[in-house]
Parts: sequence; structure tokens; C-alpha cells
Amino acid sequence: MQLQISPSMRSITISSSNDLMKIKVAPRHISYRTLFHTILILAFLLPFVFIVTALVTLEGLNNCSSIDCLGRRLGPRFLGRIDDSERLVRDFYKIFNEVSTQDIPDDLNLPASFRQLVSDLKNNHYDAKTFSVVLRAMIEKFERDMRESKFAELMNKHFAASSIPKGIHCLSLRLTDEYTSNAHARRQLPSPERLPLLSDNAYHHFVLATDNILAASVVVSSAVQSSSQPEKIVFHVITDKKTYAGMHSWFALNSVAPAIVEVKSVHQFDWLTRENVPVLEAVETHHGIRNYYHGNHIAGANLSETTPRRFASKLQSRSPKYISLLNHLRIYLPELFPNLDKVVFLDDDIVIQRDLSPLWDIDLHGKVNGAVETCRGEDEWVMSKRLRNYFNFSHPLISEHLDPEECAWAYGMNIFDLRTWRKTNIRETYHSWLKANLKSNLTMWKLGTLPPALIAFKGHVQAIDSSWHMLGLGYQSNTNLENVKKAAVIHYNGQSKPWLEIGFEHLRPFWTKYVNYSNDFIKSCHILE
Repeated sequence: MQLQISPSMRSITISSSNDLMKIKVAPRHISYRTLFHTILILAFLLPFVFIVTALVTLEGLNNCSSIDCLGRRLGPRFLGRIDDSERLVRDFYKIFNEVSTQDIPDDLNLPASFRQLVSDLKNNHYDAKTFSVVLRAMIEKFERDMRESKFAELMNKHFAASSIPKGIHCLSLRLTDEYTSNAHARRQLPSPERLPLLSDNAYHHFVLATDNILAASVVVSSAVQSSSQPEKIVFHVITDKKTYAGMHSWFALNSVAPAIVEVKSVHQFDWLTRENVPVLEAVETHHGIRNYYHGNHIAGANLSETTPRRFASKLQSRSPKYISLLNHLRIYLPELFPNLDKVVFLDDDIVIQRDLSPLWDIDLHGKVNGAVETCRGEDEWVMSKRLRNYFNFSHPLISEHLDPEECAWAYGMNIFDLRTWRKTNIRETYHSWLKANLKSNLTMWKLGTLPPALIAFKGHVQAIDSSWHMLGLGYQSNTNLENVKKAAVIHYNGQSKPWLEIGFEHLRPFWTKYVNYSNDFIKSCHILE
């Protein structure tokens, strides 16, 4: 038997070997357009049917009918309603908002951990409000503990920065002993035939005031190794009386020839008397100063109203070095070196990476002090210092004489034109403002020697290119290493000195490369071992 359908679908023919039957069908009433739309609708419905089938297969864990589960899951979404979890969050927000304005009971027993909180929640059957109160009290307690820990960390860092590391103390003692027992350690610096060069203005004169022998050795070594004309370098190293023997021993036993090194103690300068240097008497007699720098740094400080960063800045300003005469010496350079015309003054926490001889060729345009400004630069933390950062502008004398938006400049690497300086009253201005601050009980400023210098040198500063002096390596851990490599002088100003264990490890190698680890004294004292 065969079945044949006409192309027009209007007749069907059934035939067998003996019979033939032809059937006519009714005309079609379904258009191709209707059939296309039907297929299109089915194409959209089939994936939906597949999803329902999948839900039916997977819903065994929920013990609910497929239609019920589907309606419960998808219905609220289509109708713009929220599900149970979102309603729970909304209810908690309402409760938390109420609890945030209430006082926490003093006798509330707080869980010590999140695990204990979950256990107490289960065992004590907390309602939502009680849970919220406990959670808030826990979070506030943890915040207080973290804050106190941060302040304690800052205090410990301050003490570490203010102390003398065991290795450096050992180095000073060993070299002092060498001075008494070894004639070579006591030999004259420089040799007699080179003494006239100490006042020869054809040479490049550096002044370094420090009681840190290791730091001084790095400054001198880095300057000599980086120089294109080391034979023209003269270093004037000034130290205190207790460090003089050890400092002299180091440079007598460790020659930096062809450079010249002179080591002098403050007591060897006849000009440094109480009559000429009022800061000496002020430091020795003013109780407020000694108490401020050596007293309890927590007492009187309202830690709840300050930030750790601001507290760290205040601690840094209370370093005992700020009342050391060595730190004030730079203001007396014209009198200490009466025969010199120009010097470069260096701090002991710097490293010289490039030849500094071009500094003597910089035109200061009749100014006294060539310095890097610190109010503009890539590092917004380090290079954002204006006068408002150093002075108390609520004090009438400060607000009357200074502009808070005026750019500050850096101590640490400064070119001083001593001939021009001698024609000014910079030293007298420095002393008068220092006395005024003492009289006001340190209410004008509290950050060491830079603030009075910012006033005394006002109008006498020539800005030099910032690439000569890069700051912040002692308190900015995010220092750009590429910029460090390019800078002529890098300055570890801040608490994290490279010779301390709290120094930043990734910045220390720029300093340690100039430490002579083969030296017997360095090895025996286990310096930075």
C-alpha cells in the first residue's frame, strides 16, 4: 500500500495492488505567517519548559512542588517584591539604626571572639536587638584596642628612633679606646702640610655636624665615591666632646684620600660660648624644653581627638636631637668658618649619589641659602609642606608675620653663601624668635630648628632643583625607587633611619652600600649584621 499527498495538500491518494482510493481534503485555513508565529512562540517557550523541568528535578532538597517553588522564587522578582533575605537585611538595618543612638550598658559581658558570639547567640537565645547591642559593643571595643595598639606602636618606634643602637654604641667605645692606645688613631687631621687647604676657597667645603660615627662615615664615603673631583673635597666634621676621640680615630685610621677631612669638637671652637650662643643657656636652664623633649609624651595628649599620623608627627618633633647644640650649629656657620665664602651643609642621615661640585656654580642671585622647596612634588605627603605645617597660626605673633600658604624649604643639603650671610641679621633674627617661643612656652612651634630658620632666612632663600635633594626616606615607605636612584642626595629624614632596625628594608641598601663591612671595628661590633 502506498500513500501519496499532492503538493498542494488538497488530495490524498491511497493505492494497493488491487484498489485505488483518492480522498480530497478541505482547503487549508492556516497561513504560513500563522505557522511561523506559532513556531516562534514555541521556540521561546521551550527553554522555559526546560527550566521548569530542571527545577522539578533539583527541588527534592526543598520538599516543595515545582509550581510552588517556582512561584516562590520567581514571583517576587516579577512583582517587584523582596524575598526573605532582603527583608531580613532591611529589618536589621532598622534595628542597627535604633541601637546606634543608645547607650551601651556598662555591665555588658562581651564575647571575646566571633566564635563565642555565635555560641552565646545560640545558648542565650538573643533577640535581634540584644544581638545588635552586643555586636556594636564588640566592634567599638576592637576599634579602641586597635587604636591603642597603634599609639603604643608609635611610642615604641619613637623610643627606638631616639635610642643608640648597640652596634653604634660599641663602635664609638672601641674607637675611643683605640684613640688612647694607638698613635695612628691620634695623628693630625689633616696632615700639617695640608692645613692651609682648610680655608682655601678654591676647594669644595662640606660641613657635617654629628655624633654618629657610622653615619658620618657613610656621608663622607658617598661624597668622595660620587665625586668627579675628590681631590677638591674638604670635609669639616664637627662633633661633641664625648664623641670626638672616636670620630677622630675613625677618619685617622680610614683615609678617604685624596679628599681632606678635618674633625673638630664643639669645645674646640672658641666662639661657641654662652654669650654668643643663647641657645646653650636656654636648653640647659629652661625646664619646659627638657620636659617637652624628655618627658612623658603620652601625658596630656588627648589620643581620642588625634589621628595616629598626627601623633606620629608630634612624636617626631619631640626628638631629643632638636635640643642638641649640634643641630643648631648651622646658624653659626659664618662665625665658625670666618675664612670661607661658600659651604654645603649636610645632615648625617643623607647619602650622596651624584657629583655635587656643580652646586658651587649655582647662581643664588644674591641669596644666602640655596635649598629645595618642599611644597610641590610627586610625593604629596613628603612634598606638601607649607608654613602652616610648622607654625601655630592661632598665635598672634605668627599670624601677624607669616603667611600659612608660603612654601617651606628643606634642611639637610643646603648651599650657604657665607659672604652674603655676614651682611645680614639672620642669626639675630633666629635668636630673637627662639627666645620669643621660649617665653610663650613653646606655643609658636614645636618642631626643632627648622621653624626659627624658616623665619630667619625669610627673603634669603633661593630655590634649587628638587633632583638635588630627595626627602622622606625615613618616614615614607612608598618612596618611588626610580626617583631615589636619580636623586643627587637622598635624605632619610624621619624616624626610620637606615642604621636602625626600624629602617625600611627596601630603602636600606642605598645607604649600606657605603658601609665598609670589611672594617675590623664594623665586624667586631656586628653593625647591621
